[in-house]
Amino acid sequence: MSDQHDPASESATATPAKGNRRNFMFKIGAGLVGIGGLLVAAPILGYVFAPAFSNWEKRRSWIDLGGVKQFPVGETVLAIYKNPIFGPTAGEANEIPCWVRRKSETEFQIFYINCAHLGCPVHWFEESKLFMCPCHGGVYYEDGSRASGPPPRGLFEYDWQVVRDKLYVYGGELPNLQIPGKTPKDDITPLTIDGVGYLGGKEVKTS
Repeated sequence: MSDQHDPASESATATPAKGNRRNFMFKIGAGLVGIGGLLVAAPILGYVFAPAFSNWEKRRSWIDLGGVKQFPVGETVLAIYKNPIFGPTAGEANEIPCWVRRKSETEFQIFYINCAHLGCPVHWFEESKLFMCPCHGGVYYEDGSRASGPPPRGLFEYDWQVVRDKLYVYGGELPNLQIPGKTPKDDITPLTIDGVGYLGGKEVKTS
């Protein structure tokens, strides 16, 4: 009885193993594609479903961005605040960036980081003095107005005020074409510090 090598038998044994590996890799690849799709779709879904939220004005509040000395006159810098909508377990989703442009000693412009097209984060380029969106090519001038690309308007802006040498923004809700960046003045709740209310950087009476 001879001990002979049977190539056909070896091939038959190896084929299912290779097939299983291919199926496994295919499932991993499909999963990664799915995750990537969700990441891309997230801002789009936010823009679609955000109008469903009622009382969006009530979901905003005054948020401390830090001392005004952090923002040099004539420069545009990135600032990050904690979103008041989320709880303490939200993790990185609780950290919201915005662009702060200091026009003069007393004037600021503060822009939502979201492109007005589909909500992707825009980047500031100091050399060209432009905001640019990497998703679909939207471009904005340094004052936030639309320069080119698919966005239907300029960048959304925050209401802001300076109180006791600190810069505050009225944030907490993602804007879109139905929900404005700035809140109607009559719906803005005063900032209260040590029992004193402030609007526009000036003391106001609070009920």
